Amino acid sequence: MAKIYSNASPKNDNLKPKDETISFLLNYSKALSVINYNKLKFEALLN
Repeated sequence: MAKIYSNASPKNDNLKPKDETISFLLNYSKALSVINYNKLKFEALLN
């Protein structure tokens, strides 16, 4: 089992997200609101 973890993992430099994925994440982060009340945190999506 030691051999499995000692091998170098293959390098993948060609991993690029799709434009739809980036757009979805940006829109989600814009709509997310975190409200702190005392020691509690509430997350709300403002759609």
